[in-house]
Amino acid sequence: MPVFKRPLSFLNRNTQKASGFTPNPTSSVLQPPASAPQQPKTLAQLEQEMAAEAQVLPTRPMRHSPNPIGRTFNKIKWTVILLGIPAGMVWFVNLPYPMIRRPVAEAAPILLLPSYISMDNHYRQAIASLEQAEQLINNPTSPADIDLGEQKVEQAQKSLNALPIGFLNDFPEYRYWWYDWRFSSSRFYDARTTVAQLEAVVFQEKNAQVALFDAEQSLNAAKQQYQQATTPVDKGVAIAAWQSALDQLATIPGQTLAGRMAQQKYVTGERDFATTVGVAAGNERTSAIIEAARGFAWEAAKAGQNPPHSVEQWQQVENLWLRAIQGLEQVPDDDLIGYAEAQRLLAEYNANLGQIQVRQENERISVAALQRAKDQIAWVNNYVDGDIGYIASELQSIINDLEKVEEGTTAYLEAQELLLLANNKLNQLQPQ
Repeated sequence: MPVFKRPLSFLNRNTQKASGFTPNPTSSVLQPPASAPQQPKTLAQLEQEMAAEAQVLPTRPMRHSPNPIGRTFNKIKWTVILLGIPAGMVWFVNLPYPMIRRPVAEAAPILLLPSYISMDNHYRQAIASLEQAEQLINNPTSPADIDLGEQKVEQAQKSLNALPIGFLNDFPEYRYWWYDWRFSSSRFYDARTTVAQLEAVVFQEKNAQVALFDAEQSLNAAKQQYQQATTPVDKGVAIAAWQSALDQLATIPGQTLAGRMAQQKYVTGERDFATTVGVAAGNERTSAIIEAARGFAWEAAKAGQNPPHSVEQWQQVENLWLRAIQGLEQVPDDDLIGYAEAQRLLAEYNANLGQIQVRQENERISVAALQRAKDQIAWVNNYVDGDIGYIASELQSIINDLEKVEEGTTAYLEAQELLLLANNKLNQLQPQ
């Protein structure tokens, strides 16, 4: 082989150089070198020559082993194919479509195991979320509990919506090997009802929170307005706004969390109102009540002028006096000056009310008596038997009814005219 021949040729070249003979390149192949005595080389020279020869040797090509990445990819590819086909079939039969699930549930229910596991998870999650929502919404301690309860209700609703109720009604249970589950339709509908009730409670709580926020804003604004007021008129406006804000707190439903908070704020606000505003606010409120009562009394007096009036008109006058009296009865007794004035007006207004009630009753009686007399007169006019004694008794009855008509009523003038005619007719019938 060449690898083993080259060191010999290398020795020949060195030998030729050492002897001073340079062969002809054309004749070196054909003519053998002249024989000459050669001196043996030392070991160090041989090692140097072998090292130099090794540097010029051609490098052998390396053999590449087969690619391991390619083999691994092929294995993964076939594994995915072998596993993906049955997995895809299971995925397909578990699609949420009745036309697919029903035949599979009847023929091979084991293939629907993923669907039943998903249904079970949704069902359990709905029940758990619903129980948490009930605890948070029915027993809240802060608005954050209401918000969290609302989220739990939404989660429960979402889980209930994920249940295929039509399919579960047809196939409510699943028993296969180690997995056993049964769907309860009654509990499902109870959960639906509870979700709707909790949503209504959350709605009420949200509205109550908005009302509480508005009332607090109005209360704080009224306090600031009162502190900045410099004139009695401005203070009166601020006091009215303050009282209105307290009334808003009182109207929030007490069964809600915001209502219970509003009750506490109302007590605190009333105490602050009494402390800050003091007796001046009470006097202002009393003055306002008395002025309002005087306004109703003035309207009642105007409506009662220029009698007579009908029963309906006297009823309107009576209602105005009653409004004035009811307002005066609201004046607190701790305001001595205002209370005394209210009592004085109450005595006057009650006397006026009594007079109006008497006039109203007189009007009612008079109108009824006149109507009876008219009916009797019409009957006498149509009487044809000619019994003078009977006619005289009927005329006397008519006269008695007409005499019941009170003066100052709407029926009085007409009654007097009929009374005069009845007396004349009766006189004509009496023997001379």
